Amino acid sequence: MSEYDLVGIGNAMVDVLATVDDAFLEEQTLDKGAMTLVDTDRASEIYAKMPPAQEVSGGSCGNTMAGFASLGGKGVFIGKVRDDQLGNVFRHDMQSIGVDFFTPATTEGPQTGSCLVLITPDAQRTMCTNLGAASNLTPKDIDKDIIQAAKVVYMEGYLFDPPDAQDAFVEAADLSHDAGRKVSITLSDPFCVDRHRHAFQMLVADHTDILFGNEEEIKSLYQVDDFDAALQHVRGHCEIACLTRSSKGSVILSGDEVHIIDPLPLDPVVDTTGAGDQFAAGFLYGYTQGMDLRKCGEIATLTATEVISHVGARPEANLKELVERELG
Repeated sequence: MSEYDLVGIGNAMVDVLATVDDAFLEEQTLDKGAMTLVDTDRASEIYAKMPPAQEVSGGSCGNTMAGFASLGGKGVFIGKVRDDQLGNVFRHDMQSIGVDFFTPATTEGPQTGSCLVLITPDAQRTMCTNLGAASNLTPKDIDKDIIQAAKVVYMEGYLFDPPDAQDAFVEAADLSHDAGRKVSITLSDPFCVDRHRHAFQMLVADHTDILFGNEEEIKSLYQVDDFDAALQHVRGHCEIACLTRSSKGSVILSGDEVHIIDPLPLDPVVDTTGAGDQFAAGFLYGYTQGMDLRKCGEIATLTATEVISHVGARPEANLKELVERELG
């Protein structure tokens, strides 16, 4: 099997975006600006009443893989879709951006995961997420040859809710380490960390080389109120920690090495969706190309800044050209 720079494991989701008015949200009793988990019946009910919509592949790890490919990295994605229309959309979109996707579609069970994104005239996004088939990933879906052909495996914390997915994470990490490769994980969400704190702590300490998280997530992981205290906790637990702090930039930590990366000026910030996903894409691209940690952090900052300059969680610019232009 050909060599990959990065294999991503995450929720295969399709975003279905439509513009609605406030009355639509009231009719559907949805909290404006919130993300609500919904079952298949409820998702179908809302979808049937939505105006014409645009379908775009999403999912946190899928977004990272899109950024990674735009930088010129060779990537492959592992995630679960159903053999339905949205599953075909997801597969087509991944392949069209240059990311391989071989995981077989399931022929039974829930439909492909979707996120109904309802955009009101004030630019607020109200989201209804149905994980669907995405949450049925099991260790059987972890392709040993693919994992061991990649320099780094990258796993999405959002996938951590079902027990089978937790087992799949450990399976992928063990296979990767057996082949002398590196394992990276993103914490994804402080609520996700709250639900599975002990399991995440074990995953970070026992299986993770490169950790991604934001300030709230890392404080939640170690149950501390202070970012510096969280830094001290994570220092001995993984080889590299990449921690984002919003307008304060980011910190890259590896043993005694500490790099503080300043944010890039941007006015206005249009949509922060996908900032963490693209930060991971930039860092992992630099890392898999053998760059030093500061350079990896600078690329990560640039790719995250690009995605918050427009609506949507995937890059609009050619990131490879952007990096060459801005960073040489």
